[in-house]
Amino acid sequence: MDFVDLGTYGEQFTKDPYPVYAELRDRAPVHFVRLAPPYEDMYTWLIVGYEEARAALNDPRLAKNPSVLDSSAMDGDLIGTHLLIADPPQHTRLRKLVAREFTARRVEALAPRVQAIADGLLDALGSRGRTNLIDSFAFPLPLTVICELLGVPDMDREAFRAMSNEVVAPTGVEAEQAAVGQLATYLDELIEDKRCTAPADDLLSALIRTTAEDGDQLSADELRAMAFLLLIAGHETTVNLIGNAVHALLAHPDQLEAVRADFGRLDAVIEETLRHEGPVENATYRFTAEPVTIGEVTIPQGNAVLVSLAAAAHDPARFPDPGRFDPDRSTQGHLAFGHGIHFCMGAPLARLEARIALRTLLERCPDLALDGTPGPWLPGMLVRGVRNLPVKW
Repeated sequence: MDFVDLGTYGEQFTKDPYPVYAELRDRAPVHFVRLAPPYEDMYTWLIVGYEEARAALNDPRLAKNPSVLDSSAMDGDLIGTHLLIADPPQHTRLRKLVAREFTARRVEALAPRVQAIADGLLDALGSRGRTNLIDSFAFPLPLTVICELLGVPDMDREAFRAMSNEVVAPTGVEAEQAAVGQLATYLDELIEDKRCTAPADDLLSALIRTTAEDGDQLSADELRAMAFLLLIAGHETTVNLIGNAVHALLAHPDQLEAVRADFGRLDAVIEETLRHEGPVENATYRFTAEPVTIGEVTIPQGNAVLVSLAAAAHDPARFPDPGRFDPDRSTQGHLAFGHGIHFCMGAPLARLEARIALRTLLERCPDLALDGTPGPWLPGMLVRGVRNLPVKW
């Protein structure tokens, strides 16, 4: 079968994938592609059109669990089944058990603590200086929040960041598997410790105790998988949402000045960041349980599918002049948090953290400016963000 080899675009594709997505979209909204190294042995269908992406995200024929193709597909998996690799009715059951603890009230109650963490991080930086804002602010803020929410004790942040980055932006297959194994072992030990201690007021303890009306509970494997998902997705995407928003504002002084004059514009800045440079480039894999026709292309049964959220967000048919960062535009319908039954459960928390982080940073550092070239961009096709964001104030 003919395919587009994404590896031929080299490092430029990682740095700026949008011209490639535009080139593909001009030809067709759906393509069969070979991934770039180190996954050049993997082939998938890539959806780059907005309407096609939105439809695919809500299409039950595109399964999330690979076992629909092969019953042994999950054999040897170190983490277990979580929401991103589950389909109804299993997905419905898991989400119901988790959602009852991950409520809007719990998220809103976190606001004072998020503010205190943001203030503490900026206190440590001082009234003037220079730093890599990812390391000193965008990373520790959401990590501290999600660890406290889950009840994860203080950990070696550098070691955890290395493992987390390897999971979401892997440098190689073996390194990714090793990181997943380390996190699985850590979470198993943490869950066992919580089972053996007095009940605590944290989300992971609540998930251990929670029981549905019919007596249903999360199994040990499901607890590990859910903790893994909440810990990784609960901080990694927010790191890059904060980093990408600051990057965009510093690169657009007129927009930065407008926000400083009216912090009521922050929500619009956050939504435009989610559209313009969202933290998730492509949704996690889906699999065709039967032949599926999308954009006049029929994808055979048993194939993997990637829905490109970044490409959809830059489809000019939905968002005119998509490369322009414009918080005044209508971002309604952007797919940064997904669509359908897999819409991100943590979206309210991500928005809350980003709003507090940006306002606190801009209020306390009124002359914040870039102090060099941001980068490099994270490898892979899952998350979108830079490793370094050098700033001075």
